[in-house]
Amino acid sequence: MAASASLDINRRHDFVLLFDVQDGNPNGDPDAGNLPRVDPETMQGLVTDVALKRKVRDYVDVKQGDEGRYKIYVQNGEALITKHKRAYEALDIKSTGVKQNRAEVEQVRAWMCQNFFDIRMFGAVMTVGVNAGQVRGPLQLTFARSIDRILSLDLSITRVAVTREEDAAVVVAEESGEGSGGKQTEMGRKAIVPYGLYRAYGFFNAALAEQTGVSEEDLALFWEALSAMWDVDRSASRGFMACQGLYVFSHDSALGNAPAHRLFDHITITRDADIPRGFGDYTVTAPPDGPLVEFPGVTLERLV
Repeated sequence: MAASASLDINRRHDFVLLFDVQDGNPNGDPDAGNLPRVDPETMQGLVTDVALKRKVRDYVDVKQGDEGRYKIYVQNGEALITKHKRAYEALDIKSTGVKQNRAEVEQVRAWMCQNFFDIRMFGAVMTVGVNAGQVRGPLQLTFARSIDRILSLDLSITRVAVTREEDAAVVVAEESGEGSGGKQTEMGRKAIVPYGLYRAYGFFNAALAEQTGVSEEDLALFWEALSAMWDVDRSASRGFMACQGLYVFSHDSALGNAPAHRLFDHITITRDADIPRGFGDYTVTAPPDGPLVEFPGVTLERLV
């Protein structure tokens, strides 16, 4: 069986990712009280590239994070500079700060690429404090944007357990001397999107992948993460999220055989219901897997 074109690290790949959310907040905006992010002019929902990369990182860490080559650089619990120091120690190089010898920085940079999956794939700026150089990642993602405008609901919720002891204490009336119960519940708010179908774009640069040392196994793991990461990122606040489509356009060359925006136009989405409340309320149309007649040298492969 011939190897999948989508796993060839010597080709350029452009891809479309479709995912949806039901009764949840896919990406809260801290500047808006953590309400779902929206484009204020069109009211389409937005999910940042940072949020999508976080899910990829978490999936890779859960699956292969105990392997040396698949450590995660941007991660909670350890300062980034601590990881820079680890590279210097592993290479037996003394750190002299931002004015580090260029050849030594290149050695450290290569070590970081070799050991951290997200640096190899997404890149990183590691010049603060202990200088580990800069890496331009071969794999980039755009913001995801909902196909239609979303309705953001800000719902009131209650909790039977109060937070502070003094709130639950018995209050004694001064005049009657009779006691009355303290605070019984806590009020809160929860923001959700009843339903939204989102579309994001991504790009894989073969030339940059060669510089960072990306392997076919890395690329295969990334495609796997895009489809499966939703199941290891469950949260009550995010509702039900799922990958509904992953379409990869693979070029026969490293530079590519067609403009990405022209390829993306081949994936069309039509709404079939006035008020969509599920993926079945949309129709996604795409060419059959294989070479594209309109663009010689480009093949389409649907991974989800």
